[in-house]
Amino acid sequence: MADPTPAEVQQYIANGLDCQVLQVEGDGRHFFATIVSTEFEGLNRVRRHQRVYQALGERMREQIHALSMKTLTPAEHAAAAAEPQHHHH
Repeated sequence: MADPTPAEVQQYIANGLDCQVLQVEGDGRHFFATIVSTEFEGLNRVRRHQRVYQALGERMREQIHALSMKTLTPAEHAAAAAEPQHHHH
């Protein structure tokens, strides 16, 4: 089975989860997704991740360990965007 492209992973997530923001980067082996969804409201991080895995379904069962994600509600995303970026040295 060919490794999925970031675009395919993004498509899988979008098909199963209502996202306000969805960005997926990756090289076929490791993926990093930024996901903003109202469905995350009231869920802790583990439950949010489970919700995304659920959206991905069987297709990603093999590759799932290579996916790291940042899961945010629209409010959290807005708050993060509003904060000045601090660079730690």
